[in-house]
Amino acid sequence: MDLSLLAELALNGALSGLMYSLLAMGIVIIYKSSAVPNLAQGALTMLSAYLVLAFAGRFNFPIWASIVLTMIVMFFTGITIERVALRRLAGRPIIMILMMTLGLDIFIRSTSLAIWGSSGRRLSVGISDEPLFLGPVLLNRTYVVGAVVAISLFLLLMFFFRTRKGIVLRAISDDYIASWSIGISVERGVAFSWAMSAVLSTSAGVLWGSAQGVNAGLAMLLLKGLTVAVMGGLDSLGGAILAGLLLGLFESVASGYLDPLVGGGSRELVIASTLILTILIRPHGLFGRHDIERI
Repeated sequence: MDLSLLAELALNGALSGLMYSLLAMGIVIIYKSSAVPNLAQGALTMLSAYLVLAFAGRFNFPIWASIVLTMIVMFFTGITIERVALRRLAGRPIIMILMMTLGLDIFIRSTSLAIWGSSGRRLSVGISDEPLFLGPVLLNRTYVVGAVVAISLFLLLMFFFRTRKGIVLRAISDDYIASWSIGISVERGVAFSWAMSAVLSTSAGVLWGSAQGVNAGLAMLLLKGLTVAVMGGLDSLGGAILAGLLLGLFESVASGYLDPLVGGGSRELVIASTLILTILIRPHGLFGRHDIERI
């Protein structure tokens, strides 16, 4: 066994897994406030990448300004989605809200394809394409930057949930009725969680767009983000980070050795298998809250 190859696959996989956590944390934030997995997170990630390209290309803004402007646009996009599409479904069965997020995913992807087409585009954010040498191991610089961003945002979110606004969101996630009874605006809290999730999708869109180009395929990152969120626990930010690291490592190592044997395509098989096994064996994830309802 080539230990250098194994180390390279493991390290790059772990770093890319932390980038999956950017999508997973967006899913977790919404789930914590509304108990609904957001199936539109991948489409929001794709949309944010296209918006950065539009601001940088058509309007000639610097890349940093394009990212900031996109975050602002996505913040209000998240609020708009909650107020226009989801608030009307308050009190309806969860499956209806879930189908709405699926419909949003299809709508955003279709609209993006109509506006920007299906051809891939390069998104340069100033990260060198040259590999980072760690002894005999080569690391993808974008993955390294993405991992740092993911951990930084995780720490920022952990701090936020200790602030007054964060405590309000935690109260909403624990009990809607009790929150209403003490005067907390649940609707505003849920809208704010959608706004935060949309902003997180910008960081994921920029980094993944830089790593693999901007195209419709970015929306398919939903499967990996959702797998990480389920594996870590749909209401656990810490679980999203750890699960992303583990899933990325396992995906990279397994596909690195399986692809030569089966001719490629094993990454999707690894992800799908992980999602199915997690649901069957540990449906509340590694750190998710295991609620027991008594009748």
